[in-house]
Amino acid sequence: MSPKVKGDHSGLKGRFLSNQNSLGFKLFGPFAITLAFAAPALTILFGHLHANALLEALFFGGAIVASAFMLGWVGEAAELDLSGGLTVGILAIVTILPEYVVSIYFAYAAGSDPSMTAYASANLTGANRLLLGFGWPVVALFGFLAVRAAGRRRTSVASIVSQPRSTFGISLEPEARTDLGFLLIASLLAFLVPLTGYIHLVWGIAMVAIFVAYLWRQSHAEREEPELEGVAARIGALSKPKRLLFEAIVLAISAAIILVCAEPFAHALIEAGKSLGVDDYLLVQWLAPIASEAPEFALAIIFAARGRANVGLAILISSKVNQWTVLAGSLPIAYVVGGGQGAALPMDLRQIEEFTLTAGQTLLGIALLLGLRLGARGAVLLFTLFAVTFVLPQPEIRFGLAALYLVLAAIIFVVRRKLIWSALAEPFRLPKKLV
Repeated sequence: MSPKVKGDHSGLKGRFLSNQNSLGFKLFGPFAITLAFAAPALTILFGHLHANALLEALFFGGAIVASAFMLGWVGEAAELDLSGGLTVGILAIVTILPEYVVSIYFAYAAGSDPSMTAYASANLTGANRLLLGFGWPVVALFGFLAVRAAGRRRTSVASIVSQPRSTFGISLEPEARTDLGFLLIASLLAFLVPLTGYIHLVWGIAMVAIFVAYLWRQSHAEREEPELEGVAARIGALSKPKRLLFEAIVLAISAAIILVCAEPFAHALIEAGKSLGVDDYLLVQWLAPIASEAPEFALAIIFAARGRANVGLAILISSKVNQWTVLAGSLPIAYVVGGGQGAALPMDLRQIEEFTLTAGQTLLGIALLLGLRLGARGAVLLFTLFAVTFVLPQPEIRFGLAALYLVLAAIIFVVRRKLIWSALAEPFRLPKKLV
């Protein structure tokens, strides 16, 4: 069956191939614009030019954001050629590739420069808390607005539970228990980091193995007919050979831009913080993830605004799984490869505090989703606690908030204790295709 664009039951080709010139402009135009945003950074880099640290941070960050958007478009179009469940996992990896590159660079550099050690975990914890504390609630907000708009038009919104405002919620598919199960296992292992005071190589390998198992599990999930929109739909309108070639070229260009811009972006962030008198740790923790995760948030919001908030939330949950497993696990590996002493990435008190806070937030997020539903109160709770941690960086407050996260998570786990085992057992069940 041919893939279809929302609202068009004649298939992609019927809509886009009727006008080849129009298709060419609509297809290549967005990529030309994104490449234009990357041009200043590439000019500075290859022209051996220099600007002040703040401008360089903006230019290199802009190049990474532009590349991430291109990756997001081709990743979404790859739904046509991949297993449905695996697509979500691959799409999540592709859209946060910039996050991987920046974090791994900091960890690798820390192997020979101890002053870079703190920045690796800063980027990791900032990205994870931004994803869960901001991304999930924002998807819920746009999902709510879509439901309200649909109610005004007296039409139903499939894939969202359209209920009175007081009981609004995003309902996930049963397959989401797989994500929650892997995320819960990884979160329990994550507490070994603050308990030991370092991120050990063995721990890192174990987290990467968890993600490999997650991808294998997702590759055997049921496939649904993809429904592409926008730039991704224009890519999907190409014949399969042309589509695969186009995706490969864009992937290569985007990845290359991200790789060459990661190091100068990281250094520019640090120098910009020093020149502006701003805590450079906070810049790395928040500005870098905001830049690299913008396309991912945009994609999730688009789904939510078009009445498919459960799909948007599923993408962010999958991203949370891979950030909390393979991204975290990559740090000690990169540190050792970079020449780090011993087999573990050391952490100071501030990093331990941040990691504990992130692990606590993750457990609360899992607890709220055990019933496969994110309600309005849960979304507001996640955002409120995130906002407090964002604006109040004092250590004593953050440890207190970490304790609050854990207490709230424990209460919800007790209330929903019958659902815990089903989530924990899901990663160990054979996929239906293999039963």
